[in-house]
Formats: sequence, C-alpha cells, structure tokens
Amino acid sequence: MDRTAAGHRPWRAGLRGGEITVAGSVMLLQSAVAACLVVFMLMLGAPSLAQAAACDQLFAGGQAPALLNARLTQRTTALCNSAYAALASGVTRGPLWSAEHLTADSLARARNTPRHGVFHEDERLPPDDRAMVSDYTRSGYDRGHMTPSGDMPGTEAQQQSFSLANIVPQTPQLNRGVWEGIESTVRRLAEDRGALYVVTGPAFQGDQLQALKGRVLVPTSTWKAIYDPSLPGAGAYMCTNVSRPTCTHLSITALERETGIDPFPAVSIAVKQTQMRLPPPEPGRYRRSGQKHPPPHHGLFAPLFQ
Repeated sequence: MDRTAAGHRPWRAGLRGGEITVAGSVMLLQSAVAACLVVFMLMLGAPSLAQAAACDQLFAGGQAPALLNARLTQRTTALCNSAYAALASGVTRGPLWSAEHLTADSLARARNTPRHGVFHEDERLPPDDRAMVSDYTRSGYDRGHMTPSGDMPGTEAQQQSFSLANIVPQTPQLNRGVWEGIESTVRRLAEDRGALYVVTGPAFQGDQLQALKGRVLVPTSTWKAIYDPSLPGAGAYMCTNVSRPTCTHLSITALERETGIDPFPAVSIAVKQTQMRLPPPEPGRYRRSGQKHPPPHHGLFAPLFQ
C-alpha cells in the first residue's frame, strides 16, 4: 500500500499510531539502522505494516477503490483509520471515497458505543489540502459523514470518523432525512447478511460547482456502494445534494460512469453490471437545534427513488 498513483501520497496512520519494531536482529548495527528507519517513517506519518494490513481488510478482495478519472488523482492522500479508510483530496478538501467493512459483530459493538465526537481538521494532511471547521460555519450545509459515526465500533473509531477528511457538505434535507435512512438501512442489511463491504463518497458533476468559503467543494450528489460477498451481489444508492433530494438505485458499472470511481476493483464485471436489489431507506429522524422531530412516514421515501 506504500506505492501510489501519480499525485497520490502514501497511507497515513490513524489518530492512534501503531509501532514498528525490529525483532531478532543479530548485529547491533542492523538494529540501529532499523531503529533510525522507524523514526524516519513515523516522522513522515507513514503507517506501520500492521496498519496497512488492517486497511486492506476494509476493502473487497483487499483492493482499495480505484480512481477511473485522472482528474481526481491530483493531490490525494490515503488515510488508514481503526475502522475505515478514506482517500482525501486536496482539490475538494474532503474525501473522494470512504470505505468500511460492516459486520454484525462490529455493529453490535457500535450500538454499545455512546454517540459522541468532535469535528476536527485532519493533521495528517498538508495544511492547504485540509478542510477547517470554520469552512462550514454559517454555510447552510451540514457536515455530512461519509462513513457514518454510527457504524464505528468504539470510542476511538467514532472520534476518527469526525475527521473532516471523512466529511462533505450536505444539505440538511439530505443529511438528516433520506441519507440517514440509507445509513440505517445498510446497517440493518449488514446485520441480516452478516457482513458487507461499503464505500461511500461524493460526486461532482458539471462545470459550476459551489465551494464553502471558496475552499471546500460542495458535491452535486452523494453515493453509497454495497458489496455482499455471500451472494455475490453489488449495488448503490445515489442522492442529489439539494433541498429536495431525489435518490436512485444503480449498478456499480453505472456508478463508475457517474463518479469516475470504481468502489470494488476486485469484484467481477458480471457482478458490477448487475444491480443488486436494495431495500428502501428506513425513515430518518430530523435533528434541528437539538430537538428531535417525528420521523416521516416510511412511504414518503418512495417518491424520492427514480
């Protein structure tokens, strides 16, 4: 995982770095050289072999999502966290994708984890490539998680999900409504099936994109791709990022055309060309000014899907 495409930086470790040790060295000189190498790698922010292997576990077939559009490869940094991996863009100042391996066991631990986190800049990124909390202040947009905090199996993993490298601007109507419903539906599906590979990200279409404070690009849509290895089968949800969002189901092949990203490079073409049947989103609970509002009737989601 330490070799990347042009313009793409190596994997960076999560908030809690692992240690690299050299055991069984015979000669003192070898040990000293190895120790110096470790210090140098940690100074650069490179992950340990264990961390790189942990991130491989998050991807279907051990292969990270692939960028099919060369324009997306500029100023990217791969980030490895406890329970998700993301590819951050210095152009959009947000994630291009965020990947997780949802299992029934991890979701059981997530349910027992108190929901709390603080949005923060990701200091693993170059200063000019990262979003700042102030970018979102009074913007009219929510800070929308790509990998949801509700999927995170533990306090440390949940706090890592509040990195702005896992966040994109979403309209409140999307983030607090049907998108929250999609997140809940995918969790339920993972519990029923036992395990799913999930990749979530933004799409930027058209030539006139908005940017918060002239820095953080606002996606035109957000998407969530699911691969079920037990079938095998795959499909995706995609929703417009507007005040009256509309959503659709699509195959992975169709998603690739829309986004320029292949979320599952290791999955066969036949599986990616066939749209897996996905359940409609569960009702979301709107949150505004700390107040919980009654969820809309489940049937209200149906017209959103084209």
